[in-house]
Amino acid sequence: MINSHAVVDPKAKIASNVTIGAFSIVGPDVQIESGTTIGPHVVINGPTKIGKDNRIYQFASIGEDPQDKKYSGEKTSLEIGDRNTIREFCTIHRGTTQDKAITQIGNENLFMAYTHVAHDCVIGHKVIMANAASLAGHVLLDDNSILGGFTLVHQFSKIGQYSFSAMGSIITKDVPPYVMTGGQPTQPHGINSVGLERQGFSSESIRQIRKAYKIIYKSGLKLKTAIDELNELSKEVPEIKCMITFLENAERGILR
Repeated sequence: MINSHAVVDPKAKIASNVTIGAFSIVGPDVQIESGTTIGPHVVINGPTKIGKDNRIYQFASIGEDPQDKKYSGEKTSLEIGDRNTIREFCTIHRGTTQDKAITQIGNENLFMAYTHVAHDCVIGHKVIMANAASLAGHVLLDDNSILGGFTLVHQFSKIGQYSFSAMGSIITKDVPPYVMTGGQPTQPHGINSVGLERQGFSSESIRQIRKAYKIIYKSGLKLKTAIDELNELSKEVPEIKCMITFLENAERGILR
C-alpha cells in the first residue's frame, strides 16, 4: 500500500495497512499507525507519531523543524492522535526545548487547506481550523473550538472549548470557553449559541452560559469579582465551571 514512487526511510515504523501516495517522503523517527492514509507529495519528518485512521492530503508538511530562531537541532517531537483530517498545504511543526519539546494534537480534528500549527501548540479534540487559520507557537486550542478562515492567534494564547472566531480574527489574548469573537479589532461578540445547540446543549444551559458571559463582559466587574459571581452560578450550572477554571488560569489576560 506504499506507492513505488514514495520514499520511506527504512527506520520509519509504518503499520501494514497504511497507504502512502506517490512522491511522498517519510523520514526516520516517524511512526504511523493503522488505517492512516497519506496522499501524494506529503513530507513527514520526525520524531513524529501519527495515530490511527488519519487522512493527510497532498502537499502537507508534517513534523518539520520549528520556525524558531532559538531552535538549533535539538530532538523534539510531534504527536498526532486518531481520525484527524489534514488538508492540502497544511504545515504542522515539532516542539522546542524552550517549552515541553512537543507539539500535541488530539483526535477527530479538521485542519483545512493552508492551516498552520506552530511549535509547542496543544490542540484538543474535534477542533476545526478553517482555511489559512494559523497558530503561533505555544498556543492552546481546546476541544470543539472553531477558528474561522484566516484567523491568526498570537503565541502563548489559550482558546477555550466551544469558542468560535469569525473570519479574519486576530486573537492576541485568551478567549474563554463558549465565547464568539470577530471584527477588526477583534472583540468578543456574545456566545457561540448556534455551535452549542449543534453540540446538544439544552436551551436552559445556553441561557445560563449567556448569563455568565454578561457577568464577565457586561457587568463592569473586575475579573476577580466576576469569577466570584460565576462560582455562585456554577452551583446550579456545571457547564460554567470550565469558564471559571479558564479565567483563573488566564496568563495573558482575556480578550475583553
